[in-house]
Amino acid sequence: MLTNEEFNQWCYSLNLSEQAQKLVEQIRSSPPSRRVGGGKRSVSGRYPSRKMGVTIQFESHKVELPFIYQLEQDEEVLEYYDQPPSIKISYQSEKGRNLGFYITPDFFVIRTKTAGWVECKTESKLQELAEKSPNRYFLGEDNQWHTPPGESYAEQFGFFFQLWSDAEINWILFRNIEFLRDYYHA
Repeated sequence: MLTNEEFNQWCYSLNLSEQAQKLVEQIRSSPPSRRVGGGKRSVSGRYPSRKMGVTIQFESHKVELPFIYQLEQDEEVLEYYDQPPSIKISYQSEKGRNLGFYITPDFFVIRTKTAGWVECKTESKLQELAEKSPNRYFLGEDNQWHTPPGESYAEQFGFFFQLWSDAEINWILFRNIEFLRDYYHA
Protein backbone atom coordinates (compact mmCIF):
# COMPACT_ATOMS: atom_id res chain seq x y z
CA MET A 1 0.00 0.00 0.00
CA LEU A 2 1.06 3.54 -0.66
CA THR A 3 2.09 5.85 2.14
CA ASN A 4 0.44 9.29 2.23
CA GLU A 5 3.57 10.80 0.71
CA GLU A 6 3.66 8.19 -2.08
CA PHE A 7 -0.04 8.75 -2.74
CA ASN A 8 0.46 12.52 -2.98
CA GLN A 9 3.40 11.92 -5.33
CA TRP A 10 1.24 9.64 -7.47
CA CYS A 11 -1.53 12.26 -7.65
CA TYR A 12 1.02 14.92 -8.62
CA SER A 13 2.62 12.71 -11.30
CA LEU A 14 -0.81 12.12 -12.90
CA ASN A 15 -1.74 15.79 -12.50
CA LEU A 16 -5.05 14.76 -10.93
CA SER A 17 -7.73 17.37 -10.40
CA GLU A 18 -8.71 18.15 -6.82
CA GLN A 19 -12.04 16.40 -7.45
CA ALA A 20 -10.30 13.24 -8.71
CA GLN A 21 -7.86 13.24 -5.80
CA LYS A 22 -10.69 13.57 -3.26
CA LEU A 23 -12.56 10.72 -4.94
CA VAL A 24 -9.54 8.40 -4.71
CA GLU A 25 -8.92 9.45 -1.10
CA GLN A 26 -12.54 8.56 -0.31
CA ILE A 27 -12.18 5.14 -1.96
CA ARG A 28 -8.89 4.47 -0.16
CA SER A 29 -10.32 5.38 3.25
CA SER A 30 -13.71 3.64 2.90
CA PRO A 31 -14.50 0.04 3.77
CA PRO A 32 -16.10 -2.05 1.01
CA SER A 33 -19.54 -0.57 0.27
CA ARG A 34 -21.23 -3.95 0.51
CA ARG A 35 -20.58 -7.52 1.54
CA VAL A 36 -20.53 -9.98 -1.29
CA GLY A 37 -22.54 -13.17 -1.30
CA GLY A 38 -22.60 -16.23 -3.47
CA GLY A 39 -25.35 -16.91 -5.92
CA LYS A 40 -26.70 -20.02 -7.58
CA ARG A 41 -23.79 -20.26 -9.97
CA SER A 42 -20.96 -18.53 -8.14
CA VAL A 43 -18.82 -19.16 -5.08
CA SER A 44 -17.89 -16.08 -3.10
CA GLY A 45 -15.00 -15.82 -0.71
CA ARG A 46 -12.17 -13.80 0.74
CA TYR A 47 -8.58 -13.52 -0.43
CA PRO A 48 -5.78 -12.52 1.99
CA SER A 49 -4.00 -9.90 -0.14
CA ARG A 50 -0.29 -9.51 0.44
CA LYS A 51 -0.25 -6.38 -1.71
CA MET A 52 -3.06 -4.67 0.23
CA GLY A 53 -2.47 -6.15 3.68
CA VAL A 54 -6.20 -6.83 4.07
CA THR A 55 -8.70 -9.46 3.04
CA ILE A 56 -10.31 -8.81 -0.35
CA GLN A 57 -13.83 -10.06 -1.09
CA PHE A 58 -14.72 -11.78 -4.33
CA GLU A 59 -18.10 -12.80 -5.64
CA SER A 60 -16.97 -15.33 -8.21
CA HIS A 61 -14.35 -18.06 -8.01
CA LYS A 62 -14.25 -18.26 -11.81
CA VAL A 63 -13.91 -14.55 -12.70
CA GLU A 64 -13.14 -12.23 -9.78
CA LEU A 65 -10.65 -14.50 -8.00
CA PRO A 66 -8.48 -14.93 -11.13
CA PHE A 67 -8.63 -11.14 -11.57
CA ILE A 68 -7.42 -10.68 -7.98
CA TYR A 69 -4.52 -13.06 -8.68
CA GLN A 70 -3.63 -10.97 -11.70
CA LEU A 71 -3.73 -7.76 -9.63
CA GLU A 72 -1.51 -9.33 -6.98
CA GLN A 73 1.12 -10.32 -9.60
CA ASP A 74 1.02 -7.12 -11.68
CA GLU A 75 3.85 -4.75 -10.70
CA GLU A 76 1.98 -1.82 -12.31
CA VAL A 77 -0.85 -2.25 -9.77
CA LEU A 78 -0.09 -0.17 -6.67
CA GLU A 79 -3.39 -0.73 -4.83
CA TYR A 80 -6.85 -2.13 -5.43
CA TYR A 81 -10.10 -1.98 -3.52
CA ASP A 82 -13.06 -4.35 -3.62
CA GLN A 83 -16.62 -3.02 -3.72
CA PRO A 84 -15.72 0.69 -3.90
CA PRO A 85 -18.45 3.27 -3.25
CA SER A 86 -21.33 3.17 -5.73
CA ILE A 87 -21.28 5.41 -8.79
CA LYS A 88 -24.19 6.77 -10.80
CA ILE A 89 -24.32 5.91 -14.48
CA SER A 90 -26.74 7.29 -17.04
CA TYR A 91 -27.59 6.22 -20.55
CA GLN A 92 -30.41 6.05 -23.05
CA SER A 93 -32.30 2.80 -23.58
CA GLU A 94 -32.96 1.38 -27.04
CA LYS A 95 -36.41 2.97 -26.87
CA GLY A 96 -34.94 6.41 -26.16
CA ARG A 97 -35.76 6.44 -22.46
CA ASN A 98 -33.21 8.11 -20.17
CA LEU A 99 -32.01 5.68 -17.50
CA GLY A 100 -29.87 6.43 -14.48
CA PHE A 101 -28.99 4.32 -11.50
CA TYR A 102 -26.24 3.47 -9.05
CA ILE A 103 -23.89 0.54 -9.56
CA THR A 104 -21.16 -0.88 -7.35
CA PRO A 105 -18.22 -1.94 -9.53
CA ASP A 106 -16.23 -4.95 -8.38
CA PHE A 107 -12.91 -3.11 -7.97
CA PHE A 108 -11.16 0.24 -8.06
CA VAL A 109 -7.57 -0.23 -9.25
CA ILE A 110 -4.68 2.21 -8.82
CA ARG A 111 -1.91 1.63 -11.36
CA THR A 112 1.37 3.51 -11.73
CA LYS A 113 0.04 5.73 -14.53
CA THR A 114 -3.74 5.54 -14.22
CA ALA A 115 -6.67 4.41 -12.08
CA GLY A 116 -10.23 3.28 -12.54
CA TRP A 117 -13.09 0.94 -11.95
CA VAL A 118 -13.24 -2.68 -13.10
CA GLU A 119 -16.34 -4.82 -13.46
CA CYS A 120 -15.71 -8.57 -13.84
CA LYS A 121 -18.19 -10.72 -15.75
CA THR A 122 -18.25 -13.96 -17.69
CA GLU A 123 -18.06 -13.69 -21.45
CA SER A 124 -21.50 -15.33 -21.75
CA LYS A 125 -23.03 -12.83 -19.30
CA LEU A 126 -21.56 -9.90 -21.24
CA GLN A 127 -23.00 -11.29 -24.49
CA GLU A 128 -26.39 -11.63 -22.82
CA LEU A 129 -26.21 -8.09 -21.40
CA ALA A 130 -25.13 -6.67 -24.79
CA GLU A 131 -28.25 -8.16 -26.38
CA LYS A 132 -30.52 -6.71 -23.67
CA SER A 133 -28.78 -3.31 -23.34
CA PRO A 134 -26.61 -2.53 -26.37
CA ASN A 135 -26.25 1.10 -25.27
CA ARG A 136 -24.73 -0.08 -22.01
CA TYR A 137 -22.58 -3.05 -23.14
CA PHE A 138 -20.90 -3.84 -26.45
CA LEU A 139 -17.89 -5.65 -27.86
CA GLY A 140 -15.77 -3.06 -29.66
CA GLU A 141 -13.66 -3.30 -32.79
CA ASP A 142 -10.67 -3.57 -30.44
CA ASN A 143 -12.14 -6.91 -29.29
CA GLN A 144 -12.64 -5.48 -25.79
CA TRP A 145 -15.94 -5.11 -23.94
CA HIS A 146 -17.07 -1.53 -23.34
CA THR A 147 -19.68 0.18 -21.24
CA PRO A 148 -20.13 3.77 -22.45
CA PRO A 149 -22.03 4.93 -19.33
CA GLY A 150 -19.23 3.69 -17.04
CA GLU A 151 -16.52 5.04 -19.32
CA SER A 152 -18.25 8.42 -19.47
CA TYR A 153 -18.46 8.57 -15.68
CA ALA A 154 -14.76 7.66 -15.30
CA GLU A 155 -13.55 10.10 -17.96
CA GLN A 156 -14.69 13.11 -15.93
CA PHE A 157 -11.91 12.24 -13.46
CA GLY A 158 -9.35 11.16 -16.07
CA PHE A 159 -9.83 7.51 -15.09
CA PHE A 160 -10.88 4.32 -16.89
CA PHE A 161 -13.83 1.95 -16.57
CA GLN A 162 -12.99 -1.55 -17.71
CA LEU A 163 -15.11 -4.62 -18.29
CA TRP A 164 -12.95 -7.68 -17.66
CA SER A 165 -14.18 -11.09 -18.76
CA ASP A 166 -13.17 -14.66 -18.09
CA ALA A 167 -11.98 -14.81 -21.72
CA GLU A 168 -8.94 -12.81 -20.53
CA ILE A 169 -7.89 -15.37 -17.91
CA ASN A 170 -4.67 -17.30 -18.46
CA TRP A 171 -5.97 -20.56 -16.97
CA ILE A 172 -2.54 -22.23 -16.84
CA LEU A 173 -1.14 -19.32 -14.84
CA PHE A 174 -4.26 -19.32 -12.64
CA ARG A 175 -3.90 -23.03 -11.81
CA ASN A 176 -0.17 -22.60 -11.09
CA ILE A 177 -0.87 -19.69 -8.73
CA GLU A 178 -3.58 -21.74 -7.00
CA PHE A 179 -1.17 -24.65 -6.64
CA LEU A 180 1.61 -22.42 -5.23
CA ARG A 181 -0.66 -20.21 -3.08
CA ASP A 182 0.32 -21.78 0.25
CA TYR A 183 4.00 -21.55 -0.66
CA TYR A 184 3.69 -17.82 -1.47
CA HIS A 185 1.86 -17.07 1.77
CA ALA A 186 4.35 -18.97 3.94
